[in-house]
Amino acid sequence: MDSIFSFLKYLFRYKKGIVDQVVFYASLLSTIVMVLHVGYITNPEIADITQRIVVASYYGLFLFEIFRTVSSILVARRITMAHYSGVLVSAYFLLIFLSRHSGGLLSSFAKDEWLYLGIAIIFISELSKSSLFFDNFYFNPTILFVVSFLGLIVLGAFLLMLPRTTLEAPLSFVDAFFMATSAVCITGLSVTDISTNFSVFGQSVIMALIQVGGLGIMTFTGFFGYFFSGGFSFKNQLMFGEILGENKLNSVISTLLTIIFITLLFEFIGAILIFFSLEAKHFDSIGERIFFAAFHAISGFCNSGFTIVKDGINSDTYRFNYNFQLAVAAMFILGSFGFGTIFNLYTLVKERINALICKFIKKQNYRHKPQVFTFNSRFVVLCNVIVIILATVSYYFLEKDHSLMADKSAYGDWVTSIFMANSARSAGFNSVDINFVNIPTLIMIVTLMWVGVSPGSTGGGVKVTTIAIALMNIVALARGKESIEIFKRKIASESVNKAFAIILLSVLTITLSFILLNFADPEQQMIPLLFETVSAYTTCGLSLGITASLSATSKIILMFTMFVGRVGMLTLLVAFIKNTKNKSYIYPTEKILF
Repeated sequence: MDSIFSFLKYLFRYKKGIVDQVVFYASLLSTIVMVLHVGYITNPEIADITQRIVVASYYGLFLFEIFRTVSSILVARRITMAHYSGVLVSAYFLLIFLSRHSGGLLSSFAKDEWLYLGIAIIFISELSKSSLFFDNFYFNPTILFVVSFLGLIVLGAFLLMLPRTTLEAPLSFVDAFFMATSAVCITGLSVTDISTNFSVFGQSVIMALIQVGGLGIMTFTGFFGYFFSGGFSFKNQLMFGEILGENKLNSVISTLLTIIFITLLFEFIGAILIFFSLEAKHFDSIGERIFFAAFHAISGFCNSGFTIVKDGINSDTYRFNYNFQLAVAAMFILGSFGFGTIFNLYTLVKERINALICKFIKKQNYRHKPQVFTFNSRFVVLCNVIVIILATVSYYFLEKDHSLMADKSAYGDWVTSIFMANSARSAGFNSVDINFVNIPTLIMIVTLMWVGVSPGSTGGGVKVTTIAIALMNIVALARGKESIEIFKRKIASESVNKAFAIILLSVLTITLSFILLNFADPEQQMIPLLFETVSAYTTCGLSLGITASLSATSKIILMFTMFVGRVGMLTLLVAFIKNTKNKSYIYPTEKILF
């Protein structure tokens, strides 16, 4: 017994890396077989063989994970955070094992999908641990951020090209890359109807790409890596601090966990609201209804605009389902505020509640914390509230005697106005056919797409704060002021310079893409092409219906436009242009004539 314990002690203290590598490669092979079985193999005989291999792999990983977790706890003689994750994974594996052999109340977990999820959890956990070893090399975090998006797009395109992804027409190489890019960049432009042409597997791939693309693959790998490995190294914290825009190293972990927690919490609440807004008669089973609710909650919060409603939300089934529209609108409006602002609002509410408890229940004086609601959060909320109100009211009056005539009540008019006006900012859903709105409304929609939503959110556009700073700078110049002031604060000149750089780069990128599209598809009209270009760059996803009819060259142009819009042109320039060395001298200042 002592010799066995000594061997385990040696193995998990000095050779733990080898053990982790064995699990990683075993889970990788299991995942490859699982993907081939689910998405590629159509021959029943071969599918039966691969199914047996997948099940055997599952049980093998199950036994190995239990062995690794128990042995590691015995060797360490205490339970750490990494052990907790191993215990949870082992408990999940045990639950699926019991449900597949006992039946009864657990029979709902006996489906193969839960088994596939278990294999995926093991692979993701091991892959995430490996991602934390990037600190052994030098990587510019900005380049790593860009490369991670490219890698996710390639992986998504491969999965979408599998035969069992589609039900009718299989995707070509260009179309698969286009759909993957649109999902990862949370755009929503589509070359095929995913509600009718995609299988449940294909729709699940799109949903996963939206979720990971919306938050960023490095955020996800960082979260799972921290959870399953039990901590971050100092270099990990530096790297993720730059990726997340967090200046305080001691706040990197809390920021990462907060982003994931906020996202999953609101998506869960949104899925519940959407679920109860649906009519059961439109679904064959409760599982299909749950999947539908989860898909639209994720798509809504991430502002992607993808829907699995046949003929879109403007179809007869959902055009007048105002509760469904409000639930989805709540998702994409919350997602448009940004993670930092939402968390700051939560902190403010928590602070006020604690103050009330101390005052009226504990009868104690409460020590208030300074600057609970930060300057940036106040500015973001102010900008968003102004845009939301102006956009909604403008849409209502522009379409009151036009597309809104189909709504038979004032309640319906305003719900449609809220949905359409705010969806145009980045979400990309439409309960009204864009082809049937007035030209002034179309111009307003293009403007809203370009303005976009908040920085640090899942949405696109040049961002409301960028436009606000630019307009405030014009007002300041008109008044003869040398600086911008708001909320008793002076805006840094660096922020003003960045705002105008973002605006100029967006105009240049949209113009270049629009010109190239006209060369690639000269038979298309200019207005639909311009609308498509702006929608791609701002990752909005609204379309006048020409996406599927574009040539392969035009689709490639739009793919690059979506990618640049999601990552940010300024980010790409910072990543690939070398920083100039700081000089120890300053030249004399001169004024330029305008």
